[in-house]
Amino acid sequence: METLQLEVLTPSGPIYNGPAKSVTLPGEEGEFGVLPEHVALTTLLQAGVVDIQKENGVIESIVVNWGVVQISGNNVVVLVDGAVAIRGENEGDIARSIAEAQSLIKSIADSNAMLATVSARIESAAHNLL
Repeated sequence: METLQLEVLTPSGPIYNGPAKSVTLPGEEGEFGVLPEHVALTTLLQAGVVDIQKENGVIESIVVNWGVVQISGNNVVVLVDGAVAIRGENEGDIARSIAEAQSLIKSIADSNAMLATVSARIESAAHNLL
C-alpha cells in the first residue's frame, strides 16, 4: 500500500516526521484530505486539528495555530507557527497535551466560533486515545 511522507515542522523543531496513509488538514476554506499521489498544492492553514492516519490505522492528532502546507506527489510538508501533539502514555499526559493545545489556540483566537470548533476537535482527539 502506498503511503505519503509527512513532516509537521515548527520553529522549535519537528512535531511529526514519518509515513502516513492519509492526512486531514485545516485549510483556510475548510478541511481537506490528502492521500498518496495528491495533486501538487501549496496553501495556507488556519487554526485547527491535523489528523494523521498512520500505516497501522491509528489516528494521531496535532493541533496547529496557523501555517502553510506544501504537497508534492507523496511528500507533504506542514510548516506551522505552533503545534501540540495530542498524545500520551496515560490520562495525565493526555490531559497536559489538551491543556497545551487549548492554550495554543486561545493565544490566537479572534473568533469564539472558531475557538469552540477547535476545542471540540481537541476533546474528540483525546477521547480517541482512551
